[in-house]
Amino acid sequence: MSGHSKWATTKHKKAAVDAKRGKLFAKLIKNIEVAARTGGGDPEGNPTLYDAIQKAKKNSVPGDNVERARKRGAGEEAGGADWQTIMYEGYGPNGVAVLVECLTDNRNRAAGEVRTAMTRNGGSMADAGSVSYLFTRRGVVLLPKNGLSEDDVLAAVLEAGAEEINDLGESYEILCEASDVVDVRKALQAEGIEYDSAETNFLASVNVELDADGARKIFKLIDALEDCDDVQNVYAAFDVSDSVMAEVNA
Repeated sequence: MSGHSKWATTKHKKAAVDAKRGKLFAKLIKNIEVAARTGGGDPEGNPTLYDAIQKAKKNSVPGDNVERARKRGAGEEAGGADWQTIMYEGYGPNGVAVLVECLTDNRNRAAGEVRTAMTRNGGSMADAGSVSYLFTRRGVVLLPKNGLSEDDVLAAVLEAGAEEINDLGESYEILCEASDVVDVRKALQAEGIEYDSAETNFLASVNVELDADGARKIFKLIDALEDCDDVQNVYAAFDVSDSVMAEVNA
């Protein structure tokens, strides 16, 4: 009997991972479609599309799916949806400011999904402009260390506009102006340095320091929001120390 319940648990966990993977694939494909529609279907002439395709490939999205999304967005193939980007603002548990970026073809559905996820997980919606001023759009490039020192990375990207390099343990995070992210990525490529992702994110100017209980609550809220089909990204203004993270994972 215990063997049976163990298998049921494993199956359930696998189903959850597969569902998340399916959601991730859908989000990455949407990004490609929108990038191709707004900037043209040639990745060489459209840096946003190039990065969207690279991110999809690095997350194992099948090549056929990537190419079809590019064609739909570029109008080379029928069936592309009219995606709109909408930002929702709110507060999570402990007053954590939350920005929710949606890519949707149905504003009412997106708003309803976000509101439900918020209210069921200790959050509340806020008026436009009430928390967005706490966030700044920045370029963020992540790369595995692969034996590189911080100085090696800095030498490669300083001229391209990199402003800050953070050591994240197994990888480095390069911060720059949102408009410089393509130049930073190209500088790494020119030096033969592999990167994991290059994109623009919203980074908070003030973060709420959370204990283990607060961290669990905000993670639960973020998970619920990310589970919404129309939600592309969630940005939240909080910080969790290594010791608190260890407690949450225990």
